[in-house]
Amino acid sequence: MAFQQILERIGGMGRYQITHVILLCLPAFFISSHNLMQNFTAAIPKHRCKLNESWEEGNFTGPWLHAHIPLKSNGKFSSCSRYTNPQLNLLNYGLKSNTSDLTTEICADGYMYDDSEFSSTIINQWDLVCNRKRMRQLAQSIYMAGVLVGSIIFGGLSDKFGRRPLHIWSHFQMFVTGICAAFAPNYIAYCAFRFLTGSAVSGIILNSYSLIVEWIPTEARALTSTATGYCYTFGQLLLVALAFFIKDWRMLQLAASLPFVIYFLCAWWLPESSRWLVLGGKYEQAIKDLKKVARINGRMEEGEKLTVETIKYDMQREINVSRSSYSVLDLIRTPVMRRISFCLCCTWFSTSFAYYGLAMDLQKFGLSIYIVQIIFGSADFLAKFFSYLVMTYLGRRVLQAASLILAGVAIFMNIFVPEEFQTVRTTMAVFGKGCLAASFNCVYLYTGELYPTVIRQSGMGLGTMMARVGGIVAPLVQMTADFYIHLPLIIYSLCPILSGITSCFLPETLGVPLPETIQEVESPTHRKKVSVYSEEITLKDGI
Repeated sequence: MAFQQILERIGGMGRYQITHVILLCLPAFFISSHNLMQNFTAAIPKHRCKLNESWEEGNFTGPWLHAHIPLKSNGKFSSCSRYTNPQLNLLNYGLKSNTSDLTTEICADGYMYDDSEFSSTIINQWDLVCNRKRMRQLAQSIYMAGVLVGSIIFGGLSDKFGRRPLHIWSHFQMFVTGICAAFAPNYIAYCAFRFLTGSAVSGIILNSYSLIVEWIPTEARALTSTATGYCYTFGQLLLVALAFFIKDWRMLQLAASLPFVIYFLCAWWLPESSRWLVLGGKYEQAIKDLKKVARINGRMEEGEKLTVETIKYDMQREINVSRSSYSVLDLIRTPVMRRISFCLCCTWFSTSFAYYGLAMDLQKFGLSIYIVQIIFGSADFLAKFFSYLVMTYLGRRVLQAASLILAGVAIFMNIFVPEEFQTVRTTMAVFGKGCLAASFNCVYLYTGELYPTVIRQSGMGLGTMMARVGGIVAPLVQMTADFYIHLPLIIYSLCPILSGITSCFLPETLGVPLPETIQEVESPTHRKKVSVYSEEITLKDGI
């Protein structure tokens, strides 16, 4: 709490903090674009087998297709096979012929694509259809694997070398690899650059979160967490606008990557976390940055009072705690910490797993993916506003459990809605995604409040790692539809329901001061101290 008191003396949530949060939130607009980009860059256009040049007319509706392309049980032309020999007798519509005994073959000469909606995607670029259709989901899983690796690498490096240098490097890597992905010559190179882009996304998110949390006062945590979430939501709508006007997948990838050149330059202006500098023994640089913040906030007199001696005295307890040796094993070493870590791992995994399971396959709803993406993005506005109210007045645990359970129920109900009722199916999916957005909004804040200071970064790293695992697995689960059409929805629904139940076993953190040590979390009297603290806050608010 000592560093928080220093922040209050030099302006609290002043002009500097507001500017600081805005600059750190701006990249979220295009981070969401990269996370969901494959909805458009990997959209599956209407396709069929290429035919002999003498028969090829370049369309998808001509009656002559009956002689070359077999019909599926739903009355539509097959996308992945053709007759071995032209069946000219089938052009006579008065003749009811039996086609079940006719020989078919795969599209040996390649495919024809309808470019009326998407002029170019990675699907028609590298023929990722039919027997290669699983490579579409694999590409998204590789991207999410990069996000996972990035959360492991950048999380540890930022604790050792500081938030600022890793934050700057992540933006540099983001625009370089993003641009390289736009000009990738083949599928393997594309996946490799997307992997590196995903790892840079983690570096930006983790270090932005640390720089925000460590520079703002405690009472502004929920507000800034919600504001960051809204930037991500706006980014989803921005992606729709970009994709609507930029039909070529390479140009869309480029448009979403170039802004990080500007973010890279802006990142140099942001100072290092003074809290990290103090705990690392770099007192002079910490005092210099704190005085700069005090000057911007109009508290120059308070800034001039800061010295190495006063900083050491005010933060003596935090400095002593930071010198103790802790590892990732401390997340599961003691009973209460073990319970918290297990519940949060389930929550992070299921939220990300179900969220990307819904958000990354918009074509299945049978509507324009532009409209569906707008609806999905707009639903997040209401969900995040509602989550902010619930977090502020009812608590984090209530929101976390309820949002996951309701999301799972909504996804499960879609199993019983016939495919022709697309409006109902979309409505249920939008409600489920809104609940998952509320869960995401809560879990970032909830995790930071549950773990003590000495292992908070490790706890956040574990949680985000589980979220990335969920993001990796989510596209692969779509493949299970080959065995049973409703199996993906069953899996996507059960995970959040079960995780919502486990969230009920987490302690409440509304109005609770951040714990500093593991002993505080494990102490049976900690909850009593929390109650007293909450009553004091209530009395102060009443006065």
